[in-house]
Amino acid sequence: MSAAKAAQPLHRILVVDDDADIVEMLEYNLAKEGYDVRTATDGRKAVEIARSYLPELVMLDIMMPHLDGIEAGRQLRDIPELRQTYILYLTARSEEYSEVAAFDVGADDYITKPIKPRALMSRVNALFRREAQKADPGEQINIAELTINRKNYSVTQDDKSVILPKKEFELLFFLAQHPNKVFSREELLQKIWGADIYVLERTVDVHIRKLREKIGDTHIRTLKGVGYMFTDQPE
Repeated sequence: MSAAKAAQPLHRILVVDDDADIVEMLEYNLAKEGYDVRTATDGRKAVEIARSYLPELVMLDIMMPHLDGIEAGRQLRDIPELRQTYILYLTARSEEYSEVAAFDVGADDYITKPIKPRALMSRVNALFRREAQKADPGEQINIAELTINRKNYSVTQDDKSVILPKKEFELLFFLAQHPNKVFSREELLQKIWGADIYVLERTVDVHIRKLREKIGDTHIRTLKGVGYMFTDQPE
């Protein structure tokens, strides 16, 4: 590792899996890439460690003792300091309902086992690379009663704070940047999740539903068979 790279702050990653061999493999490969890594073998311990460690990324198995990955992810999202943390699920379960459940609690990516280390490292690096390449974090959008501030990932509506996980915020910010323009699910997946991350188109529907639960349905319109649009002239 070069001195310049070593001088940079390390991204913090929490690896959670009840399979010791997988934990060891992931810890080794992530450390080799220059990440600061902590580990846990069940969901309950993961939440406990995360409260003090404040990871920027959590790699989370679904089937674990004491507390499964879905409930652990839900509890992580309830911790204010971790609402912008990436959650990447690693699981042997490939059923669609498991994937939808993962994204429903705020997952950023979902990878089925067996894990290919090089491909996984590429996905992890891509997550942090996209974060670094985002537009000016000082951007702020003011539309009607909404204020969306990318500097601190904050949203206020009628002067009341609205708490959004990272992907819900990014989806809202992107749509609000392009008011009155319709985007298909595929376009939104490309823009928000990226071409190098495979997720179901239904994931967009889940995030739209959760946004509407939090800010209402006056701004986000559905054009059946086409996609979604943010309107700056709510009815």
